[in-house]
Amino acid sequence: MGLSLGLVGGGGSILTVPILVYLFDVDPVQSTAYSLFVVGLTSLVGSYSHFKAGNVHLKTALVFGLPSIPAVYITRKFILPAIPDSIFSVGSFTLTKSLAVMVLFALLMLVASISMIRKPGVSNEKSEEMNYHYPLIFVEGLLVGGITGLVGAGGGFLIIPALVLLAGLPMKQAVGTSLLIIALKSLIGFTGDLSGSQPIDYKFMFTFSAFAVAGILAGSYFARFVPNEKLKPAFGWLVLAMGFYILGNELFF
Repeated sequence: MGLSLGLVGGGGSILTVPILVYLFDVDPVQSTAYSLFVVGLTSLVGSYSHFKAGNVHLKTALVFGLPSIPAVYITRKFILPAIPDSIFSVGSFTLTKSLAVMVLFALLMLVASISMIRKPGVSNEKSEEMNYHYPLIFVEGLLVGGITGLVGAGGGFLIIPALVLLAGLPMKQAVGTSLLIIALKSLIGFTGDLSGSQPIDYKFMFTFSAFAVAGILAGSYFARFVPNEKLKPAFGWLVLAMGFYILGNELFF
């Protein structure tokens, strides 16, 4: 997960929940809590090199983070716990909270994969005065915060286009700024789970996080030698296949 985040940037953290659920047999809802911490910590580490290179725009991070950070926390603290374990039943089919989280996550993976496979438009790398579209940034922040709270994904594939289109950031600054936003909203959002009913296995979470941090450091290094325009579409196809696998596994098997 860390390696993919370091190599491809936005969208790399989307592997965290499937890894926790299918490789470590973590409950889907609990895995979203672990994912918030792991993604937040690795993104914070990843944002440091961008900050040193001047690719983090603090004002933009603040403007986007103001609505998204409380949205994540409220979703984790109040909305997700309020969802019943059994949402509804039709015949022999029962939509549980865990199933709903995994289906929503799979759909999110499909959307993310398309954004990674699609060729990006030409971006303006020149430094320009920011022209904020505050209402749209606010709505986007709430949306991304709510999604992050529900499924535990960082949402970089949603944040980066928003920073480019709505804040006028060059692509390099959009990537660096998005990592800081993801780190803040994920780590603060995770605190909404601290008083929850499900116990947190801190030893497992910290161990997993340590490997993820090592992965993002390695991925950031190898990213210098691998063209992003080739790597990201390939990763997108992997995410697309995993999205369909999760849908099929959860709904039909």
